[in-house]
Amino acid sequence: MTSGEATNGSPVRPIIELSGVTKVYGMGTAQMTALGGVDLSIYPGEFVAVMGPSGSGKSTCMNILGCLDTPTDGSYRFCGVEVGKLTRNQRALLRRHYLGFVFQGYNLLNRTSALENVELPLVYRGERARRRRQRARDALNTVGLTGWEGHTPGELSGGQQQRVSIARAIITRPVVLLADEPTGNLDSARSVEIMNLLTSFNRDQGITIVMVTHEPDMAQYAKRVVHFKDGLIAVDHTHEEHA
Repeated sequence: MTSGEATNGSPVRPIIELSGVTKVYGMGTAQMTALGGVDLSIYPGEFVAVMGPSGSGKSTCMNILGCLDTPTDGSYRFCGVEVGKLTRNQRALLRRHYLGFVFQGYNLLNRTSALENVELPLVYRGERARRRRQRARDALNTVGLTGWEGHTPGELSGGQQQRVSIARAIITRPVVLLADEPTGNLDSARSVEIMNLLTSFNRDQGITIVMVTHEPDMAQYAKRVVHFKDGLIAVDHTHEEHA
């Protein structure tokens, strides 16, 4: 089955579609083009690694995909909806209900327990305390942290902190998980653990994953690798073993 084809042979609509997306910062002599006209389609269930040197545009692209930034020009469609036509509040709702985020620096609240960190997205949704605590426990169990619910980030290893971050990202049952250098602060063994965890969510739960990484070894876990260079996609290929 190809990325854009269902099992019955009918076409599948991209979950993410960028068409001619540009991003320009500054004005006049200070103007800098971060994206020069990017076309990118990502389909449901894909695991895509985004690579490229610093300043290549990959992080800007991820910020646009996560509705943390907006294009200067071009079109971004999510599940067929033109994101550029949404209000700020509507984009916030899209992030809250459809996207999960995993960051290199974990972004956990330092004086807050693992359970409370994982609960946080459900607090924003207004879910009842008893229900959200149970879901947070279930999410921590999913990432192998049963028994660590009461520990603060300072009492956890880097790998454990990233597992808490992943649990927080999946508790909302996102359609797309955006991971920005999820293994950047981890040693090799912990990196493999985190990548196996992400791969299992993609394989077993069908979560679409888009991951920025500088590490070729980590990119090998993805089904598809997109390389950015000078604000454009230079290479877009599927790993043979995943084809």
